[in-house]
Amino acid sequence: MGKIVTSIEELVGNTPLMELKGYEQKYDLKAHLLAKLEYFNPTGSVKDRAALNMIRGAEEEGLIRPGDTIVEQTSGNTGIGLAAFAIARGYQMEIFLERGASRERRLMLEAYGVKFLDYKDALGNKSEEERAFGWQEPDREATLREIYDYCQRQEKKHYFINQVTNPYNPQAHIQTTGPEIWEDTQGKVDILVCMVGTGGTAYGLFNYLKGKNPNLQIVLAQPDPSSRMTPEQPDVEIIDGVLAFDGIPEEEKSGFVEEGMYDMCINVKTEEAFATARELVKTDGLLMGTSSAAALFAATQLAKKPENEGKNIVIIMPDNGMKYFSTNLFSK
Repeated sequence: MGKIVTSIEELVGNTPLMELKGYEQKYDLKAHLLAKLEYFNPTGSVKDRAALNMIRGAEEEGLIRPGDTIVEQTSGNTGIGLAAFAIARGYQMEIFLERGASRERRLMLEAYGVKFLDYKDALGNKSEEERAFGWQEPDREATLREIYDYCQRQEKKHYFINQVTNPYNPQAHIQTTGPEIWEDTQGKVDILVCMVGTGGTAYGLFNYLKGKNPNLQIVLAQPDPSSRMTPEQPDVEIIDGVLAFDGIPEEEKSGFVEEGMYDMCINVKTEEAFATARELVKTDGLLMGTSSAAALFAATQLAKKPENEGKNIVIIMPDNGMKYFSTNLFSK
């Protein structure tokens, strides 16, 4: 019947690529800033692509079947996507929620019926009082080993989908995001700018787009050291959902971010991302999330360079600002 869809899964992908003309004009930028607006996915973020593909991949391999429980560690967006598709496909969902997740993300996960866990659940030593009180910010996050052990101890099937190492994560971007960008630009992509969480988006786009254009420049952005949550600065305001990958110990790096995969790394401070988000609302009417604004800030530094005049700079904008009103992102 025409263009009527019958499943939430049919809404994933084919997000628009928008040139930020107002922003370019205000800052007299001579490059073309092309924003891939991933909040058009059904639960509002780029993570819908990986979430759906990881569930489908696990089903195809016979690792899960309806009635099982899917377990993941996430700051929110991947968990939200997984929860939506899990419900649609008949699974339960349990989340080890990372520190610093916005209140809106927690509320969305609650609406999907997700069960929140932390490292004390993984270790099996959470008190009844703590269980009754409900989820609260833990003093550390569970390790991958602890989560695997937790799943093994459960009587009912619990499957740790683990976006950090799951090959179906980057595969989603090789199969969908990359081809969409190539088609929408008619193959005219000069620079790609992307933030890094698990690294799945960057890895997938690197593999697809570099295969199409070996001269494509891949620029990845990360939080500045002053904007990273550490034992020395536990209360710092972070760029939600993204991690450092450059200049850190090898054991802390994402498995998807490989040597030689990117041409440049740009550090972005949280306050720079916040300021950029507020400007974009005024110039183009787009209400973007912290990581999207951070990616745009990084792209702006590139667009100011004389050698990039006239080039197409594609920016992956992971989500919009609707999940950040409880933060200082749009506070005056």
